[in-house]
Amino acid sequence: MTVRQVVCLVGGRGTRLGPLTQNMPKPLLEVGGRPFLDYLIDEANRFGLQRLLLLAGHSAGEVVRHYAGKVVGGLSIDVIVETAPAGTAGALANAAASLDPTFFLANGDSFFGFNWLSLVPALDRDDWTVHLALARGVRGGRYGRLETRGNRISRFLPKADSDLPINAGVYLVRRRILDRIREIPCSLEDDILPPLASEGELLGTAAEGTFIDIGVPDDFARSQQAMPAFTRRPAAFLDRDGVINHDDNYVHRPEQIRWIDGAKEAVRWLNDTGYYVFAVTNQAGVARGYYGEDAVNSLHAWMQGQLQAAGAHVDCFEYCPYHPEGTVERYRRVSEMRKPGPGMILKIRREWNIDWDRSFMIGDRDIDMQAAEAAGIAGYRFPGGNLLDFVRMHAPAKRRNPSSR
Repeated sequence: MTVRQVVCLVGGRGTRLGPLTQNMPKPLLEVGGRPFLDYLIDEANRFGLQRLLLLAGHSAGEVVRHYAGKVVGGLSIDVIVETAPAGTAGALANAAASLDPTFFLANGDSFFGFNWLSLVPALDRDDWTVHLALARGVRGGRYGRLETRGNRISRFLPKADSDLPINAGVYLVRRRILDRIREIPCSLEDDILPPLASEGELLGTAAEGTFIDIGVPDDFARSQQAMPAFTRRPAAFLDRDGVINHDDNYVHRPEQIRWIDGAKEAVRWLNDTGYYVFAVTNQAGVARGYYGEDAVNSLHAWMQGQLQAAGAHVDCFEYCPYHPEGTVERYRRVSEMRKPGPGMILKIRREWNIDWDRSFMIGDRDIDMQAAEAAGIAGYRFPGGNLLDFVRMHAPAKRRNPSSR
């Protein structure tokens, strides 16, 4: 099953922020020069989700004005407005007709910088209703703590400064949670999750990453620098044919894909450790008339679905359809986008906030190394074998966690 929907709770008043939220929903407050909610939207988009449903309450007109009907990348946005305060679970009940069988759920006033898709592989079993992201390493007495047994959440504990993880406000949810909501208002945190934990219906996956909750003045002030800094990440540029999948001559259909050993795991490892992951691939088959750009894009969409099932994703597939000896006139040209030129890599650099000094390219041919050198990043030639082992040899494993406390 491919997860395509994310639901975001944006209805709270944010009373602890005083006059800042008198006429503005908390998730729409400006952080680092843009609405806080935009950071969550960017995350949902880069994880390949296609539909965002905003559940609005307080000052809902602002949410509708800013976001209703908007499209960000491949993510379309809709808004549902509650007519009376319904609580976090009640908001889901009000949106029941618009919910997918499985969806991500995110709090609109907090951010946890981790790989959302790491929650997805658990979908191959049916013995849970909600899968929670848990943030490790968050200090202070502001948050309740969670006790786990294996990968199951067994108990919700009171607020305390502790080594135990906290609820990070990102969930993978099965729609059957609606059967638990018997009256409105209803709180997800107080009325729904604790009973599910006692019945063994809650999974938890703990990770380290930037955690920000803008609900109090001190953390709202801290977020002004922390959020823009977090979006700057190192990047791993991967050739496709020969690195992600075997190079079997003009691969352009799903049935032709043979994944390199450890490829899905390598992409997942890079996701989990905080790298952007980009695929940069020459596709001369387009210029030679063997297939069209639609086939390239369809194949990449299929590969993203396969990666999602493994808890992984590629942030962007960039390809060059040109070749100087192409038989299709519109694609017959010399192009800086074609490796060994650095054009694809530099295009991505312009479009993403990348820590260039810590970025690198992995390819299996001289042209990949030449493209990396021309772009000013390290290049590592993959000799074959297991890609995960190779990536671990060259990429620092420690995830940055500059903003959690």
